[in-house]
Amino acid sequence: MKKIAVVTDSNAGITPEQAEELGCFVVPMPFIIDGEIYYENINLTQDKFYEIQKTTKITTSQPNINDVVEMWEGLLKEYDEVVHIPMSSGLSNSCETAANFAQQFEGRVQVVDNRRISVTLKQSVIDAINMAKEGNDAKEIKEYLESTAAESSIYIMVDTLKYLKQGGRISPAAAAIGTVLGIKPVLQIQGGKLETFTKVRNIKDAKIKMIEAIKKDLETRFATHLAERKMKLSVAHTRNEEIAKVFAEEIKTAIPGLEISFMDPLSLSVATHIGPNALAVTCQLVY
Repeated sequence: MKKIAVVTDSNAGITPEQAEELGCFVVPMPFIIDGEIYYENINLTQDKFYEIQKTTKITTSQPNINDVVEMWEGLLKEYDEVVHIPMSSGLSNSCETAANFAQQFEGRVQVVDNRRISVTLKQSVIDAINMAKEGNDAKEIKEYLESTAAESSIYIMVDTLKYLKQGGRISPAAAAIGTVLGIKPVLQIQGGKLETFTKVRNIKDAKIKMIEAIKKDLETRFATHLAERKMKLSVAHTRNEEIAKVFAEEIKTAIPGLEISFMDPLSLSVATHIGPNALAVTCQLVY
């Protein structure tokens, strides 16, 4: 049986401590703050990020591909193959860059375009680890994760329009009008792209809309997986843990019998674009 190393980036929300426990490897995502580079979970914690974000614009960057290749080379001294699962290609070019450089490793490094982020990406990493333990090689893991990449949904309520405007995702005029009207957009990620799902006026309405959307996905797109008990739910947030806990209980009531796998902070790459106090619910296929 081949010895497989599973690598992801910190967009999966896996901390260095969790990575050690799971037996995977994490590339920290870089952030540029006042011209300096910081790395998620290395010298940029969740608390530090949100304190800085109050007054300073934070931008994201791809991981340095030389650092990624160095990691692969180091791992291949101990492992037979590497499965690298970066954030969705629909949200960053880091997947394409990694895939291009992986070609020089003659099949020993398989880069997976899993089209996921945050807790859904975390589940894919865990699936890859479990598949490796069962004896699947890197190519088989890649094929499975890519063939099931669309089998997930994320719905995110954004509390403020400030950071969507800052990142150019909405115009200053739309942000100004939305702020005056108290609009809270609900975004969705399906197939790796971030899009507007609906708009509401308060958190209560946002939670209702997100639960309705997840229930509809489970009953339509994922009905077969649901019947086979292969779907799980997760809750995520940006510095909004207490409300996230309440939301998790509301989801359990509305969708009984389905496990909530994680209740995690959203990765800082997502938080850069949506700011604090966001709330999210996801469903994803589990291997």
